[in-house]
Amino acid sequence: MYNELEQENFAYGIMEETHLRGTVYGYIRVSTKEQNEDRQRIAMEEAGVPERNVYMDKQSGKDFNRPQYRKLLRKLKKDDLLYVGSIDRLGRNYEEILQQWRYLTKDKGIDIVVLDMPLLDTRRGKDLMGTFLSDIVLQVLSFVAENERTNIRQRQAEGIAAAKARGVRFGRPPQPLPPNFHSVFQQWRQGQITGTAAARECGMPLSTFRYRAEIYKNSKLL
Repeated sequence: MYNELEQENFAYGIMEETHLRGTVYGYIRVSTKEQNEDRQRIAMEEAGVPERNVYMDKQSGKDFNRPQYRKLLRKLKKDDLLYVGSIDRLGRNYEEILQQWRYLTKDKGIDIVVLDMPLLDTRRGKDLMGTFLSDIVLQVLSFVAENERTNIRQRQAEGIAAAKARGVRFGRPPQPLPPNFHSVFQQWRQGQITGTAAARECGMPLSTFRYRAEIYKNSKLL
């Protein structure tokens, strides 16, 4: 007779074997092109995911409209197995993570393994209690992932505000003023020419001339 641990390992072995009928895939995501995905690739290699079956997006996790993820979805079929490094690599939107998880496991009929969270392995705990525990863990982690995205946006906004307060300018630097700007500005300011004529003389749109003229005037007052 098998003891309880042996029975569990035996059952788990059977579940692993069922995936021999399907294909093993991996999904990697980093938020920007500058971020390094090597750690996730190593994790996929250690999990036995063939390199050709690893799909990667360098894009925000705010939604699931990502080219490689959409391509992966078209590949996945019943009994396939999908590895992700962590739940936030799948996405960072709480509601969409839950919807996507249910779509993959229920509609697509695949299994998912989250490598840094052993409880999120749909090959295990197929009974009611196992499903219940997995759902709780998934909801908590999904909430944490979205909350972190919110915190990141907040930190970015605070950082930009602080930089602006220090006089840091964002965006492209303005084009240098044309050599005749001062004389044209004086003529326009004294009412000798119209704004349209002044803008034409400086080779810029009227709105741009007025904007640059306001900055120029204020700089002379300092």
